[in-house]
Amino acid sequence: MRPLEAFRSALDAISAHKLRSILTLVGIVAGVAAIISVMTGVSVVQSAMEAEISVLGSRTFQAQKYPPGGFGFGHRDMERIQRWPPLTVEHVEAIRERVPIVDLVGAELWDWNHLARYRDQSTEPNLVLCGGTPEYADNNTHYVELGRNLSDEDIRVSRRVAVIGYKVAERLFPFVDPIGKTISLDGNRLTVQGVFAEKTSAVGARFDDYVLIPITLYQRLYGSRDRGGDERSVNITVRALTPELLEDAMEQVRVVLRAERGLDVRDEDNFFFFTNDSQIKAFNQATAGLKAGAFVLGAVALLVAGIGIMNIMLVAVTERTREIGIRKAVGATRAAILGQFLLEAVLLCNLGGLLGVALGFGLGNLVAAFTEFAVHVPLQWVLGGVGFCTAVGLVFGMWPALRAANLAPVEALRYE
Repeated sequence: MRPLEAFRSALDAISAHKLRSILTLVGIVAGVAAIISVMTGVSVVQSAMEAEISVLGSRTFQAQKYPPGGFGFGHRDMERIQRWPPLTVEHVEAIRERVPIVDLVGAELWDWNHLARYRDQSTEPNLVLCGGTPEYADNNTHYVELGRNLSDEDIRVSRRVAVIGYKVAERLFPFVDPIGKTISLDGNRLTVQGVFAEKTSAVGARFDDYVLIPITLYQRLYGSRDRGGDERSVNITVRALTPELLEDAMEQVRVVLRAERGLDVRDEDNFFFFTNDSQIKAFNQATAGLKAGAFVLGAVALLVAGIGIMNIMLVAVTERTREIGIRKAVGATRAAILGQFLLEAVLLCNLGGLLGVALGFGLGNLVAAFTEFAVHVPLQWVLGGVGFCTAVGLVFGMWPALRAANLAPVEALRYE
């Protein structure tokens, strides 16, 4: 039988028993849709998260006391980390002096829930406040659009100036140029000297609802301890001279920080490094369990569906015993019979697989429909779904196909 004829014959055999075929497809559709929907949903969130996480440049990394995102750390780990000494501005200066393969080393202190006013206009009391250095804009790929950035002199003299986020400017200065205007931040008067470019977020990160002030002014206004009473620890951002020097720069900074913090060779680091890649890797590790669970559930559903296909194909062999005998009598080979029944099983599985893929993509992208996330179609899972369904068809269709291929022509022709 020619390939096209075999394909048509398989379709005819499937359509001849519509109800039976549909019931068989239900399990396959459910199994594939379970895998694809979860993987698609995770991919939608992951794509958005990767875009949000990737705030550092390709040659920039950050050192901080606490693990970024807290992925993979339990309560006891966090209590131990809490007891570590803070990173300080002095550590920043040591890196600047002793690591020659970096060109920008900045320091940042962060706090939340602040309020800014200008005349009769005010923001919501949810502004993010950063006390930083001039390196902030370059190291975080968030650049000043109007006015100017912080300067070294601003840091040295603790100048009462601020660079405000796009939405802060939009709220406080809807009809006037904000540059040179004086705002009140938590009752402290600051002169606006710059406005950051707009930087939207799909996951609710407030890139535009924040204020940057000199880190020395931050320390003077808000003290050396946070609201919980712990000593504030700076985040240190470091940019290597080239992307190729990133790993070497991290190692040299590690040596400097360990020496500055008095660590013995047997002591573990009491600080964390992270880059864009390490944050994305941590996020992937955090979602690995969800992906594995979806795959197991889908695989179980496909296993059940495969057993159903095997039973359906065994029934089909019994019903078509006489047909098999006629085909063998006119010259059909065992390989032709085997191939025909395997093709029917594979085709049935892949029909369900394609329906499951379409349903899974639709369900997975519901996440995007109710958020600002972009729709995402992980094509690798299309190929994986089709390949897996093909394997299920081959595995569970093999026994019925062998049984059909091994029928004796005379006995098959005499079958009633």
